[in-house]
Amino acid sequence: MEGLVAIIGPTAVGKSDLAFQIAQDFNGEIVSADSRQVYRYMDIGTAKPPLEQRSIIPHHLIDIVAPDEVFSLALYQKLAYEAIRNIQSLNKLPLLVGGSGLYALTVIEGWKIPEVPPNHGFRHSLEGRAKKEGYYVLYEELQKVDPVAALKIAPTNLRRVIRALEIYKVTGYPPSQIWRKEIPPFPVFVVGLTTNREGLYRRIDLRVDKMIKDGIVEETQDLLSRGYSLDLPSMSGIGYKQIGRFLQGKTDLPSTVQQIKYETHRFARHQFAWFRFQDKRICWIEIGENVENKVREALRPFIGTLERG
Repeated sequence: MEGLVAIIGPTAVGKSDLAFQIAQDFNGEIVSADSRQVYRYMDIGTAKPPLEQRSIIPHHLIDIVAPDEVFSLALYQKLAYEAIRNIQSLNKLPLLVGGSGLYALTVIEGWKIPEVPPNHGFRHSLEGRAKKEGYYVLYEELQKVDPVAALKIAPTNLRRVIRALEIYKVTGYPPSQIWRKEIPPFPVFVVGLTTNREGLYRRIDLRVDKMIKDGIVEETQDLLSRGYSLDLPSMSGIGYKQIGRFLQGKTDLPSTVQQIKYETHRFARHQFAWFRFQDKRICWIEIGENVENKVREALRPFIGTLERG
């Protein structure tokens, strides 16, 4: 099918399970839009779909690089488009699914990402400043040079803050001004899942508790034993960095769990900066009873158009 369905929304809202059901209903395959699920050995902390689901419905762009390999937004976009075209060539429906707004938008909107090679010296100097002065100093600097880009990047996402400042230093232009867009050569239907903040926080807390029960502590210890440093970008995600501090004896487990929940709440709030309720491209659907049927009904006209070709 020469089209794409994207399922977006905040973390823990139920995107993956819904996508699995929709993929079965409409002969689809899933393309992950998650910046952490690309890494191998990081299953529990990134909430990867269960292996059972992945054995039934093909999932793309999961477990494709080691935690210490460089992985860029531009590479993700390239691989995502390749996966989408391959799925379409099989006359199947590609479903782009994930909560990494930047990753999803590069595909949905066809961003032309500036080719600015990494400046390792500049990055190292900013990393040093962040350790000495705090990450928020760099975020405030980004707010001054590019407030639009700053709105799209979490203050705690040091890697992306540094990358935006790097682009500005090399080109002299704010990144938001040189991120051009080229509409994808196929129609896109975007489903947004949402719920009230209190309900979302409950879902997040339950997920964090489940991660602890499922063994994120042991998973983090395994990553460290494999030689993967907590300083790696892959290990900077919520969950691993807090568990890493616990394993270093810098905090206790109850405090660590509470910190993960707090940081995930904040991350979920920030995710709505990428996709807004006023965006007429998005079909927002409140989760709850019959959410699958609501999504199916919303999709049927779009799928019908694709089938008529």
